[in-house]
Amino acid sequence: MDFLDAFSHMDWSLVAHLTWQHITLVGIAVTLAIVVGVPLGVLMTRFPSLAGPMQASATVMLTIPSIALFGLLLPFYSKFGQGLGPMPAITAVFLYSLLPIMRNTYLALTGVEPGIREAARGIGMTFNQRLRMVELPIAVPVILAGVRTAVVMNIGVMTIAATIGAGGLGVLILAAISRSDMSMLIVGAVLVSVLAIVADLLLQWLQRSLTPKGLLK
Repeated sequence: MDFLDAFSHMDWSLVAHLTWQHITLVGIAVTLAIVVGVPLGVLMTRFPSLAGPMQASATVMLTIPSIALFGLLLPFYSKFGQGLGPMPAITAVFLYSLLPIMRNTYLALTGVEPGIREAARGIGMTFNQRLRMVELPIAVPVILAGVRTAVVMNIGVMTIAATIGAGGLGVLILAAISRSDMSMLIVGAVLVSVLAIVADLLLQWLQRSLTPKGLLK
């Protein structure tokens, strides 16, 4: 069966289910990383001495191979009856997403023009007011660039999570490998790539939409 035959005979209801499962898993993990990573980036801005150790810790986490990280998480979640399934996968992708989001938040906030920050201080704004009304709106494009990196990278990582029963499009790839079906393997890989491209384009549109008009070029 060649590629076109595999594509035409694909069970598209199953593909739709696995695609939605994949999007859900990555979406939950990256959303949690945003909720945690942006405040950590703000914390590093407020206390610069924390920036080095926190970024180094996140970098070390990123160097751990995904299959090894899944394996390390299995004993922990097994204690709660969740050793196999989505929990280890979501946790791993959450950890992988932290560095680009946290780092971009820190770089974006420290990159705000000093004159803008001083002007905000000059009219009596507190740190929280400056952050909410001035610095974060300016930093949004760079923060979302980190989110884009995390999403695109972890759409690929999440395919490996099928090995621990998390589901997603990796199920197609594993099934193709077990059957030595190269056509089905190519279909699965193409679907993952298309999903990553579509996600990146949507986030690029969101990034541009949320960028203050004065910063658009």
